[in-house]
Amino acid sequence: MRKILKYAAIVLVLLLVAAGIAFYVMSRPDAARFSTAELSGRVPVMAAQHPEMFPTMNVPEATSWPANAAPTPAQGLTVARFAEGLQHPRSILVLPNGDVLVAEAESPPREDGGIEGAVMKRMMGKAGAGGVSANRITLLRDGDGDGRAEVKSAYITGLNSPYGMALIGDTLYVANTDALLAFPYVEGATKMAGKAKKIADLPAKGTNRHWTKSLVAAPNGWLYVGVGADSNIGEKGVNNEFRRAAILEVRPENGYVRTFAAGLRNPVGLAYYPGSDQLWTVVNERDMLGSDLVPDYLTDVDEGDFFGWPWYYWGGFIDPRVAPEPEDRREYVKRPDYGLGAHVAPLGFTFTQGLDLGERWANGALIARHGSWNREPATGYDVAFVKFGANGKPVDALPIPFLSGFLAKDAETTRGRPADVKVAKDGSALVADDTGGVIWRVAKAG
Repeated sequence: MRKILKYAAIVLVLLLVAAGIAFYVMSRPDAARFSTAELSGRVPVMAAQHPEMFPTMNVPEATSWPANAAPTPAQGLTVARFAEGLQHPRSILVLPNGDVLVAEAESPPREDGGIEGAVMKRMMGKAGAGGVSANRITLLRDGDGDGRAEVKSAYITGLNSPYGMALIGDTLYVANTDALLAFPYVEGATKMAGKAKKIADLPAKGTNRHWTKSLVAAPNGWLYVGVGADSNIGEKGVNNEFRRAAILEVRPENGYVRTFAAGLRNPVGLAYYPGSDQLWTVVNERDMLGSDLVPDYLTDVDEGDFFGWPWYYWGGFIDPRVAPEPEDRREYVKRPDYGLGAHVAPLGFTFTQGLDLGERWANGALIARHGSWNREPATGYDVAFVKFGANGKPVDALPIPFLSGFLAKDAETTRGRPADVKVAKDGSALVADDTGGVIWRVAKAG
């Protein structure tokens, strides 16, 4: 009996040691094995999976820009402050008369208690987010053409974490986190006089983890809304993800809403390729498969497309953490067009039609990569350019740095984080820096 107890104790100790080793392996931070360049392009590296019990948390601390400091533009370009003193500027809309609307917003209050909620709140605070949302859209005007907005007016107030904006004729559409609104637009006005009309409700229940609702108007006048998932991989139940992780089609004339494309974990930026009816988006992919997975991406989107979330990624790779779906749709998963690097967090983007910065930047997309929080080493924190070919698709080349320097050289701090980029009426590029509170203007040097 003593021998049996002795051997049982040895086995128990070995099991506990094995469990401890497994816990250590699953919970330790995962260092990247590939560069962001290797995880980018038309054929990015698909690294081995490294499932994490706890996410790798590497959050550079947000600091402010010194008075005379600025990001670093590409050679031949210059950058200056178009507007500053903004409260978390996120998305930009350039109006036909050259005025610029900026949504100043942060996450709405969340029903996200417990340890996970506390950790996320602390992490967001360190990254420069998580404050009280300004809940407004601000109008900026450079009336004298000197490259700096001398007018800054609270255009619409009292919103609910606004993000996407679109102008169709004399109607301005604004996507709150929970509803799509319509306002009567009067060109030249510095304050909205008309009242809001609700067009449709938007998904915002649960923790509303991905709260932004991006918005674009199609050539036919319909609206498309990007809605992120309320989770990482559907761990709260796929039934709780109704009309999330999707691009929704909204017909403003009657408020009709339907799912246009699905399986996109967090489709933030939306834009139409110039001169076409082809919709494109940038997508934030899933977390906790390691620092090298999964590449965020840029892709075109057609009606009925399914990109695999949460069961699959990048055209059919299986996520082993997710229970198989009842109906196997792996063969129908659409592969994205272009990888942007793992965990770079692309937010706003724009095609470069009208950009007057030289031939190098013609026919392509400028993408604001907000920056990683769960990758070692940190990546993103820049604006990148993806060149397109005559066929309306990205060419076989890597992203080109357009505006960088938001992340310090030691990668311990940031002075700002790019959230959107748009082409101004004068041909310059405007970049929203949310934690810096600045709209940067990139123009030709000299």
